Amino acid sequence: MQVILLERVAKLGQMGDVVDVKSGYARNFLLPQGKAKTASAANLAAFETMKAQLETRNLETKAEAESLAEKLDGQQFIVIRSASDAGALYGSVTPRDAAEVATSEGFSVDRKQVVLLAPIKDLGLHTVQVVLHPEVVANIDINVARSVEEAELQASGKSIQELAAEEEAAAEFEISELFDDIGSAASDDDDAPAAPAEDDSNA
Repeated sequence: MQVILLERVAKLGQMGDVVDVKSGYARNFLLPQGKAKTASAANLAAFETMKAQLETRNLETKAEAESLAEKLDGQQFIVIRSASDAGALYGSVTPRDAAEVATSEGFSVDRKQVVLLAPIKDLGLHTVQVVLHPEVVANIDINVARSVEEAELQASGKSIQELAAEEEAAAEFEISELFDDIGSAASDDDDAPAAPAEDDSNA
């Protein structure tokens, strides 16, 4: 199916290009989202008369996207999830989750703008692309953790494995200290003077 692109579409073409696409892709994505029109003679003629207007609109939306990208790029957002000790999530973090947490922090992000090749299924920092315009992309970090405290530690550069190792070392230290205290107490008992034996001579 031939369509004429009304804006730049990644891996497909630039505004004004006539391209061949699968009918399903055109009907389910390009046409309903206003990214293209069927390449009929009437639509091609209409595009030529609307080209200047479309280019102006594209420049305006691009400028708005660039302004948002300057503020959004490099931002980090915390998503709290339950997970195993190994860091595997009980569930996943989806584009909707990423969009919602960014929006809750004052950024206007739609789930359709979030690019995830696969849902996030592990704790840690995950860099995610947000396509604000066909020519403007911002990168954000999704900090997936079991608590805000854990998220802050991850943000400082510590991995789940490092945090687990530190917790294990701390637990072993506490146990070692406990045994040292018990040993010291036993040693003190051994060093205490023996009680005098009772004198049976007066019995």
